[in-house]
Amino acid sequence: MELKFILEAILFATQKALNPREIRDLLTATAETSDDSSAKSFKKTKEADVAAALEQLEKDHATANRSYRLVCVAGAWQFVSQPEYAPWLKTLVGHKNRPPRLSQPALETLAIVAYRQPLTRAEIEQIRGVSIDGVMQTLLERGLIEQAGRAEVVGRPMTYATTPLFLEYFGLRSLEELPAADELRRIVVRKPEALLTVEPGLATAPPEQLAEQSSEGAATETSLTPSAAVPVEMNGSETQSDNPRSN
Repeated sequence: MELKFILEAILFATQKALNPREIRDLLTATAETSDDSSAKSFKKTKEADVAAALEQLEKDHATANRSYRLVCVAGAWQFVSQPEYAPWLKTLVGHKNRPPRLSQPALETLAIVAYRQPLTRAEIEQIRGVSIDGVMQTLLERGLIEQAGRAEVVGRPMTYATTPLFLEYFGLRSLEELPAADELRRIVVRKPEALLTVEPGLATAPPEQLAEQSSEGAATETSLTPSAAVPVEMNGSETQSDNPRSN
């Protein structure tokens, strides 16, 4: 009995996508609990062997040109129908409510995170040139990005990275399948030295701007009395909201 046919039967019957490690664990558990001699022979199957068998099975189904195929998305494998058969399958199973499409600002922000992760809000804002609070909230709520730790800079702001759901959303096997974006990667991002706001993870100002603000503030304190002080208007504080468009 060939390993690839065992994997074919498993993936045909499962209700969810499985990665090679999960399949290997299933083979091991089956060998330990089953009295079937064939099952026991696959007890020590390596994860690499499972991955190789899946790759071969994918090629076999692609060559057969059937109404379904085997695909790997976000590192997990599953059978899916070919797109051209969608009208009949929609009639069979009905239409599923899909979340609204991402807006252009959300897609731009998501692309920056995907290619430069992990990075902070401030670094994203330096690249986009606008505030991203509303967009970031949308991407977090949709599960396309997540907190990935804290940056090793003053204030230790939160960093963000894409999630496995991001790969599923765009049908990617891994981040290595992202299109080339050399120009995006060449953009220089300055590491912040201090936080402009009191809340960690929010936008920071470039060091030279902070220095200018400090010197201007000192001069104002010496020349103005408290009653003559004028509130300072912060430029660039307007948040760009994310207005998803429905399908």
